[in-house]
Amino acid sequence: MHFLYILGALLGAYLLGSIPTALWVGRSFYHLDIREHGSGNSGATNTFRVLGKKAGSFVMAVDVLKGWLATSLAAWLVSQQAIAPGQLLYFQLACGVLAVLGHIYPVFAQFRGGKGVATILGVMLAIAPATVGICILVFITMLLLTRYVSLSSMTAGVAFAVLQLLPGFRPDNQLLLWFGFVLAALLIYTHRANIGRLRAGTESRVPMPWDKK
Repeated sequence: MHFLYILGALLGAYLLGSIPTALWVGRSFYHLDIREHGSGNSGATNTFRVLGKKAGSFVMAVDVLKGWLATSLAAWLVSQQAIAPGQLLYFQLACGVLAVLGHIYPVFAQFRGGKGVATILGVMLAIAPATVGICILVFITMLLLTRYVSLSSMTAGVAFAVLQLLPGFRPDNQLLLWFGFVLAALLIYTHRANIGRLRAGTESRVPMPWDKK
């Protein structure tokens, strides 16, 4: 029975991550495939770019929630005595990884998803909320300075990994420390096309409300 609970949680984490929020919002309310517009990415950033603030905010909130809920399935396993409390972090990370993979390669959208930034945020909010809070400030600061969402996302991901090396942020379990560096590498990998555009000077910037028309 414990095996079935664990299998169900892991499968549920992937399926939660696979919910193609941007794609479904675009098709249901705007009658378009978000992957055929803007950057061609099925994520919150491209939704903001193509469909506007309202749709983008909703997609981002749901994608963050996907990661948080998937990671929280590990706590459910503890409550069902399917795993020991000492195994909680391992299953949080396992469920989180599966949710992120589901977002990037969603079974409900022909395995064409987003870059996983919002879902990663939800995962890490469930595991290390204080460190993530600092990373959100890093993201906002970088965005205000550069107007590049991609660069801000990668910088925040690297900041998460580096912060865990510092006193006060260093996790008790070294697995989380290594996981932070894996996540940073994953963010850089999924943004490889953006890196090419940044180097070429063709990456899209986010307009600010105070910009002159």
